[in-house]
Amino acid sequence: MEQSWDQFLIHYGYFGILLLLIGGIVGIPLPDEILLTFVGYNVYRGNMTFVMALLFAFLGSAIGITISYFLGSKLGLPFLKRYGSKMYITEKKLVLTQQLFRKYGSFLLFIGYFIPGIRHVTAYLAGISNYKPLKFSVVAYSGALVWTLSFITLGFQLGEKWNDVNRHLNDLTPYIWLVLLTISTYFIYIRVIKKNKCN
Repeated sequence: MEQSWDQFLIHYGYFGILLLLIGGIVGIPLPDEILLTFVGYNVYRGNMTFVMALLFAFLGSAIGITISYFLGSKLGLPFLKRYGSKMYITEKKLVLTQQLFRKYGSFLLFIGYFIPGIRHVTAYLAGISNYKPLKFSVVAYSGALVWTLSFITLGFQLGEKWNDVNRHLNDLTPYIWLVLLTISTYFIYIRVIKKNKCN
């Protein structure tokens, strides 16, 4: 791609959001969070509407993670080990994510969007682990909606300060972790309730 991602997005608009996020989720090295905050900045500038930007960002994320899921389901772990490096999925990332996935499963699939380097692998592992499509869809698409909504809103709120996005993302890290902790507590609570019902 001769154009930089921001020029591509400006040129192709909503369709550009869709294509970039499909590629970013599948494994092309793109700064997804910065891309989404840039989308929010364009909403602030009036170049896009919030609803349409969110819709195409969600669809791009959902399609990208679904492609990864079916690749994992149909081609298995050998494919990822052999070709993962071409999608910037290193052996180290793969081993780490496998360990986390065995332990946290659905929670990691949901929250993985917020962890660079992890979100590119979780859907492959869900496919490899034979996650039921319905369960995968509910968890993965919910995560996609929360992730895209969070960063587009951040870009909109930053407005003209969008260029300071990296600094602001660092400032917001404690709050992001607070959100993750709240979500993880919810998942643990649901799991405990299910276990008690089974007993």
